[in-house]
Amino acid sequence: MKIKKVFALVLMAVLLIGMLSVSDTVYAENDDTTLVVGFDAEFPPYGYKDENGEYVGFDLDLAAEVCERRGWTLVKQPIDWNSKDMELSSGSIDCIWNGFTINGRENKYTWSVPYVDNSQVVIVKTDSEIRTLSDLADKVVVVQTDSSALAAFTAEGATEENIALCKSFAELQQVADYNSAFMNLESGMVDAICMDIGVAQFQVESRGEQFMLLEEHVSSEAYGVGFKLGNETLRDQVQETLRQMQEDGTFEAIAEEWGLSDCVCLKTSFEKLDASGTESDVSNVETTDESQQLDIGSVIVQLGQGMLSTLAIFFLTLLFALPLGLIIMFVRMSKFKPFEWIAKFYISVMRGTPLMLQLLVVFFGPYYLFGWEMPKSYRFMAVIIGFSLNYAAYFAEIYRSGVQSIPVGQREAAMVLGYSRTQTFLKIIFPQMVKVVMPSVTNEVITLVKDTSLAFALAHVEMFTLAKQIAAAEKSIVPLFVAGVFYYIFNFVVAFVMEKIEKKMDYYR
Repeated sequence: MKIKKVFALVLMAVLLIGMLSVSDTVYAENDDTTLVVGFDAEFPPYGYKDENGEYVGFDLDLAAEVCERRGWTLVKQPIDWNSKDMELSSGSIDCIWNGFTINGRENKYTWSVPYVDNSQVVIVKTDSEIRTLSDLADKVVVVQTDSSALAAFTAEGATEENIALCKSFAELQQVADYNSAFMNLESGMVDAICMDIGVAQFQVESRGEQFMLLEEHVSSEAYGVGFKLGNETLRDQVQETLRQMQEDGTFEAIAEEWGLSDCVCLKTSFEKLDASGTESDVSNVETTDESQQLDIGSVIVQLGQGMLSTLAIFFLTLLFALPLGLIIMFVRMSKFKPFEWIAKFYISVMRGTPLMLQLLVVFFGPYYLFGWEMPKSYRFMAVIIGFSLNYAAYFAEIYRSGVQSIPVGQREAAMVLGYSRTQTFLKIIFPQMVKVVMPSVTNEVITLVKDTSLAFALAHVEMFTLAKQIAAAEKSIVPLFVAGVFYYIFNFVVAFVMEKIEKKMDYYR
């Protein structure tokens, strides 16, 4: 007994020390001698993870040089690009330094001077018939969520030409990262990608001769380092060091190392700054509060549209997964061993690997495994197939536990009474099994409601994906909370209905 008490005290002491050490680490990462740089870890050559597992890139090299000269500690913080504004506002990061476009965001951040001239370009397959922007009519184009390419087509400041071009598309899709965009293009699920020229050149060169850039550019813009609105002190410190790096040639050397010498414009930006004599003329930042009140009603209406997609995924998955689980259960309980082993392996894979990975395999597998180019309507079908196959495995095991809980004596009695195996199952075993497994099935159904958000992996827009897009556009976390309320209400209704069914089947009462 004493040994248990001593062990418990030691464990509590270890946990307390761990908590204190974590607390100290978090504090240290946000002091005045540390620069926490937020970046998209899938945005080469500006920031990405290399083959050695290290975060590298042009922007990260610039940040590292700035920190070394100022005696700061650099913390490279990968972020979800949709959440970058919340990361910056909460103080989790000190700046966004990752091919971050100034144009259209002038009054939302405190900006450094522009250091890269950038353009939005279109990438297509080399054997594609698309050669000009006008050829994109009736084609499916994909962009990264909350990217400059998306803004070039849909933002308030978009040109009339780009707005008209966007309207001519069959569809403008959004994905979380550019790797997904290239997989979509390679498999034929989209016709073109619009993205930053620096990233585009890097991607095309690294992927061989399979892709090409169109000569026409969608738009031109400038990159800067974005700081929280009003944080001019940190901006000035970073900018002062960038000037020193430009004057002694270090900036150009880093740009040349990353193949971006033709894109950099830091020297020109400082010349304009010196000519104007003021920081604000370059950064175009106003520290006055111009925030607009978020229209909750509009958010609810938009999320309501996304809810329809969520409902479709939910009901279609149940429609196919519930009976498929029953079939898999029969195979799993088969006395023919090869069938039993196949079912065991299937269930093991479905339950042992992430659902998101399974969705990607179902969607991209036909192309990468067999070379089949699926129709563009296959995207939604892949979502339903992936969800159904996954949940059928779980339902199969739930059904099996229910069947095995029925006493063997009932089967023997049915045989004595002359029931066939089919009659025994349908009239005696199945009704009891359904009653036994209802609580477990309810848990899986509730989990399915929340898992519908994973459809974003295939660029299928359902409610939570839509909430993230609205949150990124509005720089507010409120749409995510509204989506949470939607999910709670949905789950509450599901739980209520399932409870009613359970009570209806509780015939012992």
